[in-house]
Amino acid sequence: MRRITRGAAALAITAAAVTAVGTGSAHASDKPAYGCPGGAVCIYPEATPYWNSRPTDIFYSYGAHNLSNEFGNHFVLNNQYGSANATAQLCTGYNGVNCVATIALNAYVYYDLTPINSIVLNRP
Repeated sequence: MRRITRGAAALAITAAAVTAVGTGSAHASDKPAYGCPGGAVCIYPEATPYWNSRPTDIFYSYGAHNLSNEFGNHFVLNNQYGSANATAQLCTGYNGVNCVATIALNAYVYYDLTPINSIVLNRP
């Protein structure tokens, strides 16, 4: 019973953390959005709204991509297209290990990338 209670508490904390960083729907198209090409996941400059800037990093291929020199809060936009399984994940380990946040299709998060060392694009 304790294991179930601990699991439920961990799930509630994780859900609260993702809600706290902010998620939202950016658009619903396979076309470019806010400078992010269709089919890509984009990271925008630190503390700059995605609607007022151009991406600093653009990822097209599925799988893990290691990050470097990303500090502070950034908008990360998932502009992939396809089924709802076209998600992106932010991970504290290199090569897609220990993922801590998932970004839904056509959504964004505002997230502190200081502890994030990789981003994973999941195939739809």
